[in-house]
Amino acid sequence: MPAISQPHRSDTVRRSRRTYRLVAAAAGLATVGALAAALPAGAHDNQHGKPLPSRYQDVQLLSFNDLHGNLEPPSGSSGRVTELQADGTTKTIDAGGVEYLATHLREARKGNPYSITAAGGDMVGASPLISGLFHDEPTIEALNKLDLDVTSVGNHEFDEGAKELARLQNGGCHPTAGCYTDQEFEGADFPYLAANVLDEKTGRPILKPYWVWKKKDVKIGFIGVTLEDTPGVVSAEGVKGLKFKDEVETINKYAKVLQKQGVKSIVALIHEGGQPASGAYNYNCDSPGAGDGISGPIVDIAKNISPSVDALVTGHTHAAYVCTIPDPSGKPRMVTSAASFGRLYTDTTLTYDRFTGDIARTAVKSANHVVTRTVAKAPDMTQLISKWNTLAAPVGNRAIGYISADVPNTGTESPMGDLIADAQLAYGRSLDPGTDLALMNPGGVRAGLTYAAKGAEGDGVVTYAEGFTVQPFSNTVNLQDFTGAQLIKVLQEQVSGSNAASPKILQPSANLTYTLDLTKTGAERIVLGSVKLNGTAVDPAATYRVATNSFLAGGGDGFTTLGQGTNDLVGGDDLAALVAYLTANSSAGSPIAPPAANRITVVQ
Repeated sequence: MPAISQPHRSDTVRRSRRTYRLVAAAAGLATVGALAAALPAGAHDNQHGKPLPSRYQDVQLLSFNDLHGNLEPPSGSSGRVTELQADGTTKTIDAGGVEYLATHLREARKGNPYSITAAGGDMVGASPLISGLFHDEPTIEALNKLDLDVTSVGNHEFDEGAKELARLQNGGCHPTAGCYTDQEFEGADFPYLAANVLDEKTGRPILKPYWVWKKKDVKIGFIGVTLEDTPGVVSAEGVKGLKFKDEVETINKYAKVLQKQGVKSIVALIHEGGQPASGAYNYNCDSPGAGDGISGPIVDIAKNISPSVDALVTGHTHAAYVCTIPDPSGKPRMVTSAASFGRLYTDTTLTYDRFTGDIARTAVKSANHVVTRTVAKAPDMTQLISKWNTLAAPVGNRAIGYISADVPNTGTESPMGDLIADAQLAYGRSLDPGTDLALMNPGGVRAGLTYAAKGAEGDGVVTYAEGFTVQPFSNTVNLQDFTGAQLIKVLQEQVSGSNAASPKILQPSANLTYTLDLTKTGAERIVLGSVKLNGTAVDPAATYRVATNSFLAGGGDGFTTLGQGTNDLVGGDDLAALVAYLTANSSAGSPIAPPAANRITVVQ
């Protein structure tokens, strides 16, 4: 792996700016901690007659995760959250957009001079056109304006490789695209933490493993990691030369390092998460007991991280939760996630004990808050969005197709996923008429298409910017040959092996149908006799030509069999395939209808 590039400006300048920001944030009196009543009120230093500081100091931790470059309010279901009502019903609330996120965070900080803003990774990558077209420089600029203090890396920070991640941290113009404005890109004001991401040659973290926030006599350490399985969910090129270590082992290692430095209050920023039993952001996942309402990888991780770590800010699953999961000593510890796309932020109160230098765990409070769009927009964010939209407009405003209704990306099988698979099958047949079917990974379908006009394009018009938001990865469409037995095994890998606990259901082209029986377990969930192509049962001995994107063709998302195809043909960009399909199959007078999403029969 290439060495991480040096900052384009001195560390001294960066430290000076950081120091200025922390000093500016320190204005005002310290808030009284949740447990401050333990000391006599009005105690004074006898020698000087000055008030003594409270033993306990409340520190506000504001956090969010998985922004994915969503500077503008996300559209459709991606821009809404579900709220549980007192009577057990739910309602949806429009949420997200950095103009509103900035206002909410700035309001939340008022009256909290001891305030930190942290993030749980995937700030960039899989981004809409306004950010992705410019290699996510606009998002880094927005995060700087949000006064983000620190973030862990996520898997998507590696979409363009470690060298590009280093540029986002340190600044400088893009090596091939150059500078987008007359000012050189300055990079992130905040540190990206990558404690468990090592350079294979040196064995050292490619970025800082931890960072310490200090204000007067209060100091809190942050350790940042991403999921160990990042190589399984990112293209091979993006993680070339890197090694990803176990999350628990890494956090416990650096917790000891921080303790040796006298830092006893520690927060872990972990780009890995869980799934709560409810999709409502305000669901109580501690009912009936601590952490009972959440499942997934974060549960075991939380249960094994050293008790010296006081709170976990997580992400990756795009779920919303505020849970207490017992640490190895059996004590409750706060574990949070703020959904995705800037729709929520988490406000956590960490009560710092000046006598011990640690967090009083029993006093920790936390809640998720909706980034509503009913507040005033932050003018500086409006200006930033306008600047980058002006640059993106010549590309983004071009009409590429027409739809008759919303094409959502939700559900086991989604209309948007089906539409992409149909587009890739059509493109595959343009390369090789013998192409039989196409499969699309659900994680690559980043958004749906909405019928209502987003700008001046008109209802039902699909713009290039909207298409880019759906498929932002710049994968290629690849063709490979598989036997029928291998094809069936691919379908079984959706619900077995590494995908057994959290199935990844591939989106099929219209000519592939089968039954998914969720009452069974593992590979048996695929009903063998039901797998048909063009209405005929798949022959295990026959050869089938399959179109997928390059991520799946490399065995990504646990589909190892897809990495074993033969007679490979690498085609062009997957977004270009979608554009060509929409252009050829829709018009203003004859818009394309959303696929019915009935190719997979689900038994529950």
